[in-house]
Amino acid sequence: MRPFRQMTILVAFLLLAAGTAAEPAVAPGYRLESFSKAGAAFGGLSRDGEALLVTDLASGRLYRRMPAGDFEAFGPVFPHGLDVIGDPTGPYRVLRVGDKLVVAQGWTPADTDAGPYDHALIAIDGAGRRRVINADFWNPFDLVTAVDGYYVVDSARNSVERLGTDGRKQTLMSFRRLRQQAAALETLSPTEFNKGSYEVDAVPTGITLRQGRLYVALFGGFPFLAGAGKVVSIPEKSEGAELRPEVDGLNAPVAVAFDKKGRMLILEHGVYDQQQGFRATSGRLLLFDNATGSRETVVDGLTRPVSVLVWDDRQIVISELGGTLLFLAREEGR
Repeated sequence: MRPFRQMTILVAFLLLAAGTAAEPAVAPGYRLESFSKAGAAFGGLSRDGEALLVTDLASGRLYRRMPAGDFEAFGPVFPHGLDVIGDPTGPYRVLRVGDKLVVAQGWTPADTDAGPYDHALIAIDGAGRRRVINADFWNPFDLVTAVDGYYVVDSARNSVERLGTDGRKQTLMSFRRLRQQAAALETLSPTEFNKGSYEVDAVPTGITLRQGRLYVALFGGFPFLAGAGKVVSIPEKSEGAELRPEVDGLNAPVAVAFDKKGRMLILEHGVYDQQQGFRATSGRLLLFDNATGSRETVVDGLTRPVSVLVWDDRQIVISELGGTLLFLAREEGR
């Protein structure tokens, strides 16, 4: 097995056409609406004024959804296709930063030669012209803006990188491998996992910045054990600082955010099955309130969710790899 096979987050996206799943269930006090596009594989979500920006791995396009519901592709076509493992790759994330858009672009598709816009952070100006900010990544899965640049998660290198506005890159944190107990692995292979413990790559995925700390979701590498994922935090400005555990016992967390009340939202990609891949309807959106210590499942029954965006005080948006956007509205008092 190649080393990056355990590191890659994209194996989570196997079996795109897993069949029609039931509607997700929402907690009391919430209501859910959805929008779907056949053949799409939605990834990143962000806000651009009153418009919603969405990335599509299936077409390599960026989409803009306007308040009236218009949904149109724009800008250049980014490299897209399947990687060497057979998973989709393309523009993972997009953010509005001043007068430009910044895109985190994934692996090189397996059936093409490496190009200048692969595994890179890319800026797009108002005329649609692309400029590579930095291409020294393996798999830049998510990013967040800072005063002096960007923080980028490199899922394959198991690191968080700080990128200056001039494109210079510095590793802020390299995550150690996560230790798993052999008892949890014996059902997969009693002969292979027969030691006292087993280590997997951390596979950092989602990242967000709050009050001087970077919060990072650790997906956990193959065999993607249930409950093996974590969310940790590190100081924004301190290289080599010790990470602080925030939440553990998660099922492949893929994104993390905070709502307007300061509560942490964690998006779980789901539970992995060795024959089927990630099970349909096993993804969840969880809400953690540090003030009260409460933990709530806000949305259950998601199928391969990828991103969560806090739109405003009342609405949250979730993307699914199957080409669905979910709009979650809170009622008063939530």
